[in-house]
Amino acid sequence: MTYGGDDGRRRMPPRPPQPAARPRQHQRAQMMPLPGRGPSPYDSRTRPMGTPGHGPGEPPPPPPRQPPPGQSAPRPRRRRRWGVGKVLMTLLLVVVLFVGGIWAYLEFSINRVDALSDYSGRPAAASGANWLIVGSDSRAGLTSEQEENLATGGETDASGQRTDTIMVAHVPDNSTKPTLLSLPRDSRVKIPGHGTSKINAAFAIGGPALLAKTVEGATGLHIDHYAEIGFGGFANIVDAIGGVDMCIEKDMNDPKTGIKIKAGCQQLEGREALGFVRMRYSDATPRSDLDRVANQRKFIGALVSQIASPGTLLNPFDFFPLLSAAPDALTMDSGDHVHNLAGLALAMRGISDGGVVTTTVPLTSSSAEHWDKAKSQQLFDALKNDTEVPPDIIVS
Repeated sequence: MTYGGDDGRRRMPPRPPQPAARPRQHQRAQMMPLPGRGPSPYDSRTRPMGTPGHGPGEPPPPPPRQPPPGQSAPRPRRRRRWGVGKVLMTLLLVVVLFVGGIWAYLEFSINRVDALSDYSGRPAAASGANWLIVGSDSRAGLTSEQEENLATGGETDASGQRTDTIMVAHVPDNSTKPTLLSLPRDSRVKIPGHGTSKINAAFAIGGPALLAKTVEGATGLHIDHYAEIGFGGFANIVDAIGGVDMCIEKDMNDPKTGIKIKAGCQQLEGREALGFVRMRYSDATPRSDLDRVANQRKFIGALVSQIASPGTLLNPFDFFPLLSAAPDALTMDSGDHVHNLAGLALAMRGISDGGVVTTTVPLTSSSAEHWDKAKSQQLFDALKNDTEVPPDIIVS
């Protein structure tokens, strides 16, 4: 197509502007790499089996989850590991639960009795705490075979329930040594409402309550706690821990009970232990009741020390039988608790090594019926005030 210009010449219509042609690039020839000489251009076309990715026709994987603006990415969860601290805390928790279970078991299993009560003229509470400890010679609950084995005699031989052992354990509030005081059962004292008689008759007449009231009246001491153990319970506890180690100075032969104990260091089982603390007709006990109460204090010291030893508490063959025998053997006042009993046991552990003052109430004669009033008052005043017991009034 042409058109005429002003000069009469024919001209071609102007062409529209064309984009500049790109310079032609020559593709370089690539040589196949030799094995082991670097990556191949075909590596990007294939992927090893089992590696993440997606093939043709597969949806691409979702993008990683991003945290909200202003928040850092969450840390990956770490696998919990049991460190030394956690193991120790777990063990401690198990021990606490175990001890708590035993504590509750004893608290609700030990026998209770209303032994202590307020009354007009009762001695006021003073320093420290006083326990009335009673060994009952009642045969109640024992079969005829047990009576024969323990050489206790029958119920008729005892003329009713009496106390074979009467002691006052004083636990001070200061650094003064604890005191374990024996009151001979033949001591003649005033029994409230029943005149003057042997002190153990109070238990036969009115049980623990009258005995506690009699002891308070005779000593002027306020009794805070009460503990009682009978013949059968005593022997069972000794047998439960496998016997008690004792050193006997002389051969002991009681013609009344038929119990014989040879001299020397040995392990006393329930039957022999009961005979040892009751014996007073042997040649080895010339002072009769005075020697008997002295032997009772020795044995209690050995018994408490052995019960509180790691060899007993950590030995399941001793500990669990003891735990089973204790509730039936013991009777406490209705206001007493296991922690009170534990405090008494801790205080009395020192009997064997001299950490506890052991004595009998001062007497006027070996018959153990009458107390020396002046010396007895000195002793009771020392206990009331938590002061040292004067050495010259201690009766071994």
